[in-house]
Amino acid sequence: MDASYKSRKEAFVSNLAGGSALEINAVTLVAPASVFLWSVLQSRLSLFTPYGPVALITDFLLNVLAILFATTLYSSAPWLLNILLVSPALLVLLNSRPRRSQQKANPRHAAAAQDGSGGLPSLPIHPFLTTYRAAMMIITCIAILAVDFRVFPRRFAKAENWGTSLMDLGVGSFVFSGGVVSARSVIKDRRSGAPAKKTLVSRFASSMRHSVPLLVLGLIRLFSVKNLDYAEHVTEYGVHWNFFFTLGFLPPFVEIFEGLATFIPSYEILSLAVAVLYQVALESTELKSYILVSPRGTDLLSKNREGVFSFLGYLAIFLAGRAAGIRILPGDPSPSIAPQQAKKRVLSSLAAQALGCTALFALNSTYFFGYGANIPVSRRLANMPYVLWVAAFNNSQLFLFCLIEAVFFPSANRTSGTEKDKEAERTAFATSRILKAFNRGGLVVFLLANLLTGAVNLTVPTLDVSDTQGMAILIGYAAVITGIALGLDKANIKLSL
Repeated sequence: MDASYKSRKEAFVSNLAGGSALEINAVTLVAPASVFLWSVLQSRLSLFTPYGPVALITDFLLNVLAILFATTLYSSAPWLLNILLVSPALLVLLNSRPRRSQQKANPRHAAAAQDGSGGLPSLPIHPFLTTYRAAMMIITCIAILAVDFRVFPRRFAKAENWGTSLMDLGVGSFVFSGGVVSARSVIKDRRSGAPAKKTLVSRFASSMRHSVPLLVLGLIRLFSVKNLDYAEHVTEYGVHWNFFFTLGFLPPFVEIFEGLATFIPSYEILSLAVAVLYQVALESTELKSYILVSPRGTDLLSKNREGVFSFLGYLAIFLAGRAAGIRILPGDPSPSIAPQQAKKRVLSSLAAQALGCTALFALNSTYFFGYGANIPVSRRLANMPYVLWVAAFNNSQLFLFCLIEAVFFPSANRTSGTEKDKEAERTAFATSRILKAFNRGGLVVFLLANLLTGAVNLTVPTLDVSDTQGMAILIGYAAVITGIALGLDKANIKLSL
């Protein structure tokens, strides 16, 4: 890469201040709005069953291109795009009725499903969780390439030290999402009594097996960036550290807190404790200035201080995600509770979590009528306001996707052991094929998206192309990664993050 062009590329993503959190909410609301329209078309018209060419194109337009357009062409008018998505859904609702009758669940059989291991109830499949994780994956894959084009607003790119931006929120949401699904193993272990039988060393070793692929990807990215003389933003994570290392080291470190959970049986409290202690260290010691302004020394810690210390903030986010997963994943094992009632409890829990985190975020990041701390958000530090912002946003997104599912597909989850064989059919009817594919093949899709991003940047002068050319490249890129995801799903290859 030409030295002058490399400098321009690095300057293009450096020293940015982000944008408004309210605007980010409007842009990201496009994902639930698209799923809302998809759900209306499916529940009222069965448009995506069977899944032919028209269904595929419509699915792609709604769940992939709508997100691309929200971050590029409609970046200055996200509410207009939301209206364009919601309006036809409302028209269909007013002029049609559901095509399929929704089954009433028998409360006596709500917990009768078995997982085939010791007679324990298996965890139900939640289409809204698949949708949430896939939407997060799509917007991440789009943003990592779109940020290199001028059609992607600079206020959406990562802020240098302080501020809120779409990409700042994206990396935190990636970690939160990983925490949500990690709750599956915790729930299963607690039901079987396994934690009492497992030592810390065995849990640590088991989690490391899941981390190895991510750490290997981190090393591959490190050597690729250095050897190809690729443009890099050193103040993002450090000289050698990258986001794959953060993702890879999280699961084993979280196992340490699984032991603490026997004394503090609340991941919410553990998450808050980590965030508070880290913030106290930032404010009461020289740690903040060391991370932000100290000269970069020759030792590894100094060279990678952003990645090392922000890891504590991401650890708090992961624990917050696990707390949400523990509330979401089990459903309600009580035989006397109907699935619809269990869904209401999940919605209530998500709403309470979202409101609670939002209130704490306001108290931390603003003066809040004279009572707030007014600490600015920093993704580079992964400080407490950043942790609370990510937790509030993701709980809100989960609430919206869960609400859409509860309204349009109330019988999506298995309700009895005799209906286990029908669960796949019902969840497939309630889940976009593209979103399911992105969720199942998340690790491979994310890796290939990074490789394609590198390939495009090494062959196309992204700073010098027109917006029209940039959009053509981005649409083609979105189509390619969608095709890869669908191909992996058809081949029954599951490598999710």
